Amino acid sequence: MKHQLNSFKVAFKGIWYAIKNESHMRFHLVAGFYVIIFSLFFGLSKAQWGVVLMLIASILTAEILNTAIEEVCNLNTDSFDPIVRIAKDVAAGAVLVLSVAAVSVAFIFYLDIERITAVATQVFTTPWLLILFIVSIIISLVFIVMGPMGLSKIYHRFKVKK
Repeated sequence: MKHQLNSFKVAFKGIWYAIKNESHMRFHLVAGFYVIIFSLFFGLSKAQWGVVLMLIASILTAEILNTAIEEVCNLNTDSFDPIVRIAKDVAAGAVLVLSVAAVSVAFIFYLDIERITAVATQVFTTPWLLILFIVSIIISLVFIVMGPMGLSKIYHRFKVKK
């Protein structure tokens, strides 16, 4: 049992490494978060929810694998190596393929102009929803650009001292 718990700990460390060090990973996390929130307004079927969640998980997994490949490639060379460049490009291409597939599914599931207009109208005419949306966008951008440590630094800078 201790071995299994340690395996989870190691796995979470790997995920945390990707989140801390890769802005693309953070972008995909934020995008997945907004897709889930957006999906709540569309009354998706259980099968559609399954597809959405599997696509989000697949993209995050591909990004983690891309990070692992890049790190291994960086370990093995100090100078430009065309084979390393190919490995990195192919790994990044895998993430792109999944992302394009996810966007295609999004068009199929969410291309309902009336529903999109209704959601946008509700958000932009309800002050607390609009404020929540703007704050979430700001936090998301800071998270993507600066990472979790950047959010922590900003929090501590503006934290009210007792």
